[in-house]
Amino acid sequence: MGYVTAKDGAEIYYKDWGQGQPIVFHHGWPLTADDWDAQMLFFLHQGYRVIAHDRRGHGRSTQTATGNDMDSYADDVAALVLGLDLQDAIHVGHSTGGGEVTRYIARNGKGRVSKAVLIGAVPPIMVKTADNPGGLPIEVFDGFRAQLAANRAEFYWNVPIPFYGFNRSGQPEIESIRANWWRQGMMGGIKSHYDCIKAFSETNFTEDLKSIDIPVFVMHGSDDQIVPIADSALLSSKLLPEATLKVYDGFSHGMCTMNADVINRDLLEFIRS
Repeated sequence: MGYVTAKDGAEIYYKDWGQGQPIVFHHGWPLTADDWDAQMLFFLHQGYRVIAHDRRGHGRSTQTATGNDMDSYADDVAALVLGLDLQDAIHVGHSTGGGEVTRYIARNGKGRVSKAVLIGAVPPIMVKTADNPGGLPIEVFDGFRAQLAANRAEFYWNVPIPFYGFNRSGQPEIESIRANWWRQGMMGGIKSHYDCIKAFSETNFTEDLKSIDIPVFVMHGSDDQIVPIADSALLSSKLLPEATLKVYDGFSHGMCTMNADVINRDLLEFIRS
């Protein structure tokens, strides 16, 4: 565990375990590297070097008032990769982390990345626009900001319900998973989290996706209530030159936790292929 310093002085926390080909995990909003526990331990035992960082403003990284945007997130990843001298890396991003992976590879990562994985990821763009009529209305994200500003603790206590599909028939709430999500969210800074809503919802990754010429595995749950599949994975997989799409019937946005055995198995198969 350690820190790298971003170009604006922000300190980016990371975990770095094991040896072998590096796998870099990028977490979703408003979580931390801890959200990858099930994958970090699994791939460490498979003989890989596993790395996960807390995005700026999240977890144990600096709670920045500025730089909470996709370009800065990508540059922070570049600082981490250069600081650890990672070569032939596989980058795995969930949700907002999938946007971070996409922007990093397009902006900074050519030549250092061998494969990428987007899981329940936000690209190409979440918000509804004239060019993206299937997106979510801006009022949805304005509502997130209003709830965050009014009572972040309450908002973060409620988000895990649809995140993990605990509101679906036959899926009981797992209190420990809900509490762990809340714990991670509350570790970060409210200003950074507030700004990140714009970053994950309004950033357009269309040209980034088109420029990525390495194999990319696009994984998405059909019952993702946070990043609806029709306007994300189904579009991204058509824009990526070398995409493999797999849709998981009935899986939620939190499938890396709820269905870790299935996700880890498929990730391993893709990485070894």
